[in-house]
Amino acid sequence: MPAKILVVDDEAAIRRLLRNTLVHAGYLVIEAGDGRTALQQAAAEHPDAILLDLGLPDRDGLSLIPLLRPAVVLIVSARDAVDEKVTALDLGADDFVTKPFDTQELLARLRVALRHRQSPETTPKVVRCGDVGIDLDRRIVSRGGGELHLTRKEFDVLAVLARHLGRVVTHDRLLTAAWGGDDDPRVEYLRIVIRNLRQKLEHPGPMGSLIANELGVGYRLRPDA
Repeated sequence: MPAKILVVDDEAAIRRLLRNTLVHAGYLVIEAGDGRTALQQAAAEHPDAILLDLGLPDRDGLSLIPLLRPAVVLIVSARDAVDEKVTALDLGADDFVTKPFDTQELLARLRVALRHRQSPETTPKVVRCGDVGIDLDRRIVSRGGGELHLTRKEFDVLAVLARHLGRVVTHDRLLTAAWGGDDDPRVEYLRIVIRNLRQKLEHPGPMGSLIANELGVGYRLRPDA
C-alpha cells in the first residue's frame, strides 16, 4: 500500500505543488494549513510521513515536531537559520529541506527517511556507498576491494554516518559518538576527522563529496556519491 503523506503548509500554492509531486511519485496525500488541523489529521489519518512548514499561522512548527512522532517528520521551510535546523533535528525531525527546493531532492530525502523509519533495527552489517564498503560489526572499511586503515575516531564518526545513510547527523551527535565523555570536544576536531575520511574514502575529481557538509549543522553520508 502506498505511504500516506501529510503536507502541512499555510500556503495553498506550496501545498498544491507538493501534492502534485507526491501523487505523481505514487504517494497518498492529505493536507493541513495550520498546526491545529495538522494535529487533527495526524491523529485521524496516521500518516507515514509529514512534510512540515515551520511558519504556521497559529503556532511555531517546531513545537509540533514531538507531537507528530512517530511519523517521519521532514521539515520543508524557508527558515534557514542554523540554530533552527539543529533544534528541529534535536526535537526529532528526520531531515530538513529549505525553500525553494528541488522536488527530486525532496523526494529522495523522503524515501531515505521512510526507509530508515520502517526498518530501524535492520541497518545492514555492511553499508555500501559506491565502491566504499563499511563493515559495522567487524570495523573494516574498504574501497575498491582494498582495506583502508582508519583511526578509532575516524571509524566511530563514519559508523554513525553509515547508520544514518543519506540523513544529516548533527555535530553534537558525531562528537558524542567519537569523543564520548572526553573533556571539551570541539567541532574543529570533528572537521579534522572528516577531512581525513574524505582523503581516504573519496576519489579525486568532480564526482561530488561522499561526505556532504550541512553548513553549521552537521554532515551526511551520500548513498549516491
